[in-house]
Amino acid sequence: MNYTKYEMKANDELEALLQDKDSLFVIACNKCFKEFEIMEEPEAEEFSRLAAAMGKTITGTAKIDFLCNKVQTARKLMDAIPEGTEHIAVISCGLGIQTVADIEELPVLAATNSLNYIGHHGMALTQKTCGACAQCYLNMTGGICPIVDCSKSLINGQCGGAKNGKCEIDPKKDCAWEKIYQRLEKQGRQADFSKQPVQIRDYSKVNVEVITAFVKEARAKRFEGFYGGVHPEENKEYSEHKALEKFPESDYVEIPMSMHIGAPAVPCVEVGEYVKLGQKIADAPSFVSAPIHASVSGTVTAVEVRHNPTKGEVLTVEIRSDKQNVLHESVQPAGDLDSLTPDEIIEIVKEKGITGMGGASFPTHVKLKPGKPIDAVLINGSECEPYLTADHRVLLEYPDDVIYGLRAIMKAVDAPKGVILIEDNKPDAIAVMEEKAAAFDNIEICAAKTQYPEGAEKMLIKRVLGRKVPSGKLPADVGAVVSNVSTAKAISDAIQKGMPLVERVVSVTGERIKNPANYIVKIGTNVEDIIAHCGGIEGEDYVVKLGGPMMGAAIKELHVPTIKGQNGIIAIDADHTQEEPCIKCGRCADVCPMELAPLNFAKYADEGNVQGLLDNSIMDCFECRCCEYICSSKIPLVSKIKKGKQAVRENK
Repeated sequence: MNYTKYEMKANDELEALLQDKDSLFVIACNKCFKEFEIMEEPEAEEFSRLAAAMGKTITGTAKIDFLCNKVQTARKLMDAIPEGTEHIAVISCGLGIQTVADIEELPVLAATNSLNYIGHHGMALTQKTCGACAQCYLNMTGGICPIVDCSKSLINGQCGGAKNGKCEIDPKKDCAWEKIYQRLEKQGRQADFSKQPVQIRDYSKVNVEVITAFVKEARAKRFEGFYGGVHPEENKEYSEHKALEKFPESDYVEIPMSMHIGAPAVPCVEVGEYVKLGQKIADAPSFVSAPIHASVSGTVTAVEVRHNPTKGEVLTVEIRSDKQNVLHESVQPAGDLDSLTPDEIIEIVKEKGITGMGGASFPTHVKLKPGKPIDAVLINGSECEPYLTADHRVLLEYPDDVIYGLRAIMKAVDAPKGVILIEDNKPDAIAVMEEKAAAFDNIEICAAKTQYPEGAEKMLIKRVLGRKVPSGKLPADVGAVVSNVSTAKAISDAIQKGMPLVERVVSVTGERIKNPANYIVKIGTNVEDIIAHCGGIEGEDYVVKLGGPMMGAAIKELHVPTIKGQNGIIAIDADHTQEEPCIKCGRCADVCPMELAPLNFAKYADEGNVQGLLDNSIMDCFECRCCEYICSSKIPLVSKIKKGKQAVRENK
């Protein structure tokens, strides 16, 4: 079944259109709402054949998925149209033709007609909607539709005229006909337009006003701050009001040697050895790694490989707690922040085993040696994942420590400015942090509209600084360092108390958790014990994830340890939606914050087409799951993306 909504104009109409035109660049949309096949569209070949038979020069062609997606189309067409091109022929629905006309200054020719149909026309949330009149006027009007753009939807005849360039019946709207004449004047086509014969045509169209209102509302959310993203139900109410509690002392902890990106730590303790709280139990073997410390005092009872749900088989140190929390001698304050040098701060962060605590667990001392000038340190307080409230509680209950940690990072990287971004669904945290930041003229609080995945580094940078991190580059390449709220708090503890990263805040929440809570948990504490302390899981059909519902890891075995980057344990309703074939609706491309086309990743991953995956920049995907969340066919896109990435790595 093919869902394509437009067709080529008849040959005699195309011949008349091209009669006095030459040097054509052909842009063809690969169409939406159709069986997903990666293939040449026959219309592009037909048009080129017809033009060549008329002696016309084709300067080049471009085939683009979802031409109506203005952001991605503009990027794909950048520098694509060769010099000497005089006209652009577009094979698309009216919405795609209007999009190209908005981007390019050359005259745009509509090689297709839209078809009459019921429903939305095009999925991209662009500035224009198509009325689907079935007979496209965009050749004559420079790519501005006189049906959609005119408040009266006029195609022929007189109106009352414009006043100061605005419509007579909608003074907020620019006069479509003035816009058309201005566009044609810019293209030097006014005289041609005035010679066009009056053509009365029948048309039927969808309710443009309803669609326009919907698009306007959706675009306001979508384009504020960064491209794409989604707005899942937040579900913060289960635990956001629960103050932090110390989780009761466990009988033992299991501490994996790989809780961070980079080389696993190497144990420096043996079975039977007594260790103290804060004592180093594993060394970092390389620069991109992190040492690990005992989160309790007690006796080492095992050093062996054990299963970890996110890292596989991992060497693990088990410590039987004496529940005395005897501090190791190395746990001493480092001194006043003003007296510490940048190198001393970085060394403290390294020796205390601090890693990113927002999920990725990148060794923080590596971030603090960017090797490039940094003009802003950004603290991620967005906590954009649904359900999770750990960072929210840290902001409310440890605001001074967060500010202190930010100041330490700023000094370490010599950054003149610090910004803490907090989403506007946390007004109490915003108020507290604004009060605390008022004492520092180089620290500001950015209250941002709630949008997932705002907390991702590249999205955060774009939202706060308006800078785009290029493909394959890092935040430091655009002068930024990004850190998590809890990481900043851990840096404060390391400097002011001398305490390594041995505990973290964990949200235990979800509709299936009997008594949701926010706990301060020792690293290595068993997840099963934490859930049991919350009253267990209610019901039968549920899923447990470590982290949030979007990027968290689903687990079946609950007997696993809490690790440094684990900000949540959630138990939520299971989803048994069945996967259906891709209908190429374009929604995944609309919401991808990295401006990618995830549907291609799924297709190429299933085919084992490594080159196709690379050509579509699969390694730029950070697996936020927006595409899978919005997918009409409920395709497990993230699983396929991970499969594709693995194929790319194995092929290197």
